[in-house]
Amino acid sequence: MAGMKPILATLAGQILPTPPLWLMRQAGRYLPEYRALRAEKGSFLNLVYDSDAAAEITLQPIRRFGMDAAILFSDILIVPHALGQQLTFTEGEGPRLTPPLTPHDPGAWIDGLTPALHHFDPIYQTVAKVAAALPPHVTLIGFAGSPWTVATYMVAGHGTKEQAPARTLAYRDPAAFQALIDRISATTLDYLSGQVMAGAEALQLFDSWSGSLAPSEFDRWVIAPTAALVAQLKARHPHIPVIGFPKGAGEKLPRYARETHVDAVGLDEALDPAWAHANLPADLPVQGNLDPLALLAGGEPLTAAITRICEALAGRPHIFNLGHGILQQTPIPHVEALLTHLRA
Repeated sequence: MAGMKPILATLAGQILPTPPLWLMRQAGRYLPEYRALRAEKGSFLNLVYDSDAAAEITLQPIRRFGMDAAILFSDILIVPHALGQQLTFTEGEGPRLTPPLTPHDPGAWIDGLTPALHHFDPIYQTVAKVAAALPPHVTLIGFAGSPWTVATYMVAGHGTKEQAPARTLAYRDPAAFQALIDRISATTLDYLSGQVMAGAEALQLFDSWSGSLAPSEFDRWVIAPTAALVAQLKARHPHIPVIGFPKGAGEKLPRYARETHVDAVGLDEALDPAWAHANLPADLPVQGNLDPLALLAGGEPLTAAITRICEALAGRPHIFNLGHGILQQTPIPHVEALLTHLRA
């Protein structure tokens, strides 16, 4: 593993003296340079589908902080957009997908989902531009939403408390819900494969809403589709490591790690890293899991949290990260303090 980029070496199982670092949502609204470009370009989707702008945003935290990985600037709802739902972002309200999956005839609605793969072309162009501009030691991470989390938005048309619309549909009409999951999975496979061919060196699957599912439903709608997607990705790109991030999985995380065959798992902020270290496979790389609010608070609580995480995970490959995305209100000096303390 000599000469490998720090993130890739860690994902391959190496324990480094200082864990490499990147932050979820590190390219975004807490940065003044992002806000300036957003004001110039207008809507969020204008940024995502403008490869020059998206590449610039992806590179901003690398230039400012020297992170060990760049995460593609995009959104998990690009996949349903490519499948035919209209996607909009409203300030203060979040994303909207129309039409939502109507409960009276879900089968017919799902049958109408036809992937328009040209929607992904600007994303691939962004990946290629970033790959060409990154410093030699920095890893480029591509991503997509996992099928379950993407389905929750497609069914309801927006984010919902406890993901009740999707969970209810999965109970009432599991065949229709399986068809939806299959359609999302097939499109996501092509999307992630395209990112790899454009220059992504690792992939992350975001399953932000996996924590709302009962154990048997978690097995069916999180583990099974993720395992199938990982296997298909590995068949196409055997060398590409995949990070799974099933937020809220809790005690189901070890089963997720074993059965999905991801190369690493992300830990959310609610999970005790010492418990994760004791219960996950001994050589499995982990990523996480600083509370974004600890980063927002800064000072002694931040340094204490960094120390606790690093001590708990010292015996295994570890990529330092947040337990979820960085908050918009996070002061830039707190991010600088995180890097200084971690790398001291």
